[in-house]
Amino acid sequence: MHLKIDLLRHGESELSHTLRGSLDDALTAKGWQQMLSSIDQSKTQPQQWDVVFSSPLQRCSMFAEHFVKEQDIPLILDESLQEMHFGDWEGQSIQQLYEQFPETLADFWQKPTQTTLPNAESMQQFHLRVSTAMMDIQQQMQFKGWQSALVVTHGGVIKLLKCMVLQQPLDDVLKMTAELGQLSSFRWDTLTHSFALQELT
Repeated sequence: MHLKIDLLRHGESELSHTLRGSLDDALTAKGWQQMLSSIDQSKTQPQQWDVVFSSPLQRCSMFAEHFVKEQDIPLILDESLQEMHFGDWEGQSIQQLYEQFPETLADFWQKPTQTTLPNAESMQQFHLRVSTAMMDIQQQMQFKGWQSALVVTHGGVIKLLKCMVLQQPLDDVLKMTAELGQLSSFRWDTLTHSFALQELT
């Protein structure tokens, strides 16, 4: 038996030029349209998801709330689906950080497991949080008899999951792709308890 789990990254938001992390900025009109376009392009049947899980940050949850009302399906908000917390660097642009902390920024891009930003969540903590969230989603789906779920979340969460599925080192997480508004499809095998990346878009 397989469970279908599609992850939708939020679209452009008001602070898209910064490391947003836990900051709760809103979608722009363009960001909303990016998400709608991905959903429309993926439709193979009138209702292809049984449930929506979402990060509670509004750049994810506002779209999720609108979508479930249209589809008349359940919505579950989960704080564990939030973006990685970047500590003191939240709200700062990459250009600002490059000018102020070039070595630390370079170390973080190249070996994030060995470089924790000031007052930030470590990559190990983030990995544990996201892994636990995905296990919880699978358990809830099996308990409720849901076959397919849409997960509205953040770039870091999707990149981390792709890294895990492709069995790449955690230090390669930032090399994974997760464009704004992009939909990525996964399958969970309930017999082998393993994930597979259905399509890498």
